[in-house]
Amino acid sequence: MSLCTETLDRILSRQPPASRYWIAYSGGLDSLVLLHLCAELKAKDPNLRFTAVHVHHGLQTAAEEWAESCEASCRMLGIPFRLLRVNAAAKPGESPEEAARNARYDALRALLSDGEVLLTAQHRDDQAETLLLQLLRGAGIAGLAAMPERTAFGPGFLLRPLLSFSRGQLREYAQAHELTWIEDPSNRDLSYDRNFIRHEIIPLLENRWPATKDALVRTAQHCAEAQTLLNSLAADLLKSVIHPLRNTLLLDRLRPCSEADRRLILREWLRSRGFRMPSTRVIDRVLNETLNARPDRNPVIRWSEGEIRRYRGEIFLMPAASPFHPNRVIPWDGATTLHLPDGNGDLSVTTEKRAGISLTAWRAGKITVRYRQGGESLRLPGREGSHDLKKLFQEAGITPWIRERTPLIYIGDELAAVAGWWVSDSYAGQPNDFNIVIRWHAPENFSGALPSAN
Repeated sequence: MSLCTETLDRILSRQPPASRYWIAYSGGLDSLVLLHLCAELKAKDPNLRFTAVHVHHGLQTAAEEWAESCEASCRMLGIPFRLLRVNAAAKPGESPEEAARNARYDALRALLSDGEVLLTAQHRDDQAETLLLQLLRGAGIAGLAAMPERTAFGPGFLLRPLLSFSRGQLREYAQAHELTWIEDPSNRDLSYDRNFIRHEIIPLLENRWPATKDALVRTAQHCAEAQTLLNSLAADLLKSVIHPLRNTLLLDRLRPCSEADRRLILREWLRSRGFRMPSTRVIDRVLNETLNARPDRNPVIRWSEGEIRRYRGEIFLMPAASPFHPNRVIPWDGATTLHLPDGNGDLSVTTEKRAGISLTAWRAGKITVRYRQGGESLRLPGREGSHDLKKLFQEAGITPWIRERTPLIYIGDELAAVAGWWVSDSYAGQPNDFNIVIRWHAPENFSGALPSAN
């Protein structure tokens, strides 16, 4: 198959129509070839919408110059240009390569709208290198499947139309069309794993096995086919053990599964919730600790992106919790929406003809928001005696990590209400009167762990 505009047209035509194609354009050889092909195709079909996007990482001294060069190339080819600046500083535990890649893809993902497609210039050699990298990292079949031609990406899709072509074919195309591209000196830096594999390992393998790249790409294709079958099996297995409303895993259904099926289920659960796959060590900890811990224990497994908890026979999955300061005393005017610190959601009030705090009591003293310190109790309307707040939470099935973040509403120095749940008998109005109703709009990561309020 030759590399030409007709080939690109056929590749795009077999995909669902796109309202716009964004071209990831770094200025290097590969992305310049893709840009040029798109410009040629647009000249034949003006209805196609192409826009090039260059991500400015700021990691190289020549980064500003490269951005200007990319804009000039697009202007010459008649392709609209967009520049995105990102912070590519590595976070703890992140390699510089990973940090730059994550920053780039986060910015590109946010750029897309529904029905739009991001075109990237990865090719067959990249596919071979990716498989070797994944193999050396101990990846499973999903990792060894390397890069698919098309995949979901934000609200749209990512398409790699050059995946069947080699780096040599791209270079021949660029030379035949007298294209001039940017040479990034970091591409020769052997401290980067991909560069080491590209410049040292693959040439060594090709000296012994000339068809190394073809064999590696073929292996990736086989793994992709196997992964498709596993995904279907995993989705069926997940349905058999998941709580349909809370998206939690039910331990009494997970336990009878084989160890291999448990791993499939856990990975599919993480994938379906949009989490990147954690290490094998984390997967092992989740299965061991949630299944084998004593019944009175509530184990927590945390990694950089999220946390998994067990409670009352269910396994909960959430993004990593933000830092929380339970000793805060937060003043509130009791009228406007209160944005709680530590990303703990919002509190709002309405006046409704239903159970709530009486209007008179609501105006009786200074209103503050606090959190549990231990030993709090509440006398509820229609129930005798005071009730320990811990026991009320247990009765309602509220998980321990939600309890500690649930806002407590004080009027003066007395506990008047637990946001979204209960009102103290001392402050409650008559159900048939207009009363103050407090609503806690909890953080999104509490979804599934927060039962419906009484």
